[in-house]
Amino acid sequence: MKNKNSRLDSIKMIISSKEIGSQDELLQELTKEGFQLTQATLSRDLKQLKVAKAASMNGNYVYVLPNNTMYKRMTEPQKASEMLRHNGFISIEFSHNIAVIKTRPGYASSLAYDIDMHNFHEIIGTIAGDDTIMLVIRENCTRTEIKHALANIIPNINQL
Repeated sequence: MKNKNSRLDSIKMIISSKEIGSQDELLQELTKEGFQLTQATLSRDLKQLKVAKAASMNGNYVYVLPNNTMYKRMTEPQKASEMLRHNGFISIEFSHNIAVIKTRPGYASSLAYDIDMHNFHEIIGTIAGDDTIMLVIRENCTRTEIKHALANIIPNINQL
């Protein structure tokens, strides 16, 4: 069974990549991605994500994410599971015992959750926005140690 964060990420990716006009259409797309949920659960998820409906270019009303300017529709739709193989990581910068991770829009929260769930000794905690994560780093931990720990969930972190 896939977890809620994974489902929420899939909903964001589906809405960002396709014109979805009803909960039934969205349920069908989520089923293709391996999720099994009720319409009531989907409704709660949409409310949590603050999803709204807006007129598309062709006049149909479709689901949109908040700050829709940050979630441009892709011209070549991909399956949500393909897009989710990438954790959205863009960069990491350090300043003393703080690190700032930049992600693609909408990815920061789930990536911060993954970092917190791994209970890395080197990281005291995280604070996440939409596309930015602040890490508080334990005293005397090196940048190399942080990157090495994070490589468990961000495989491309050492390519910077």
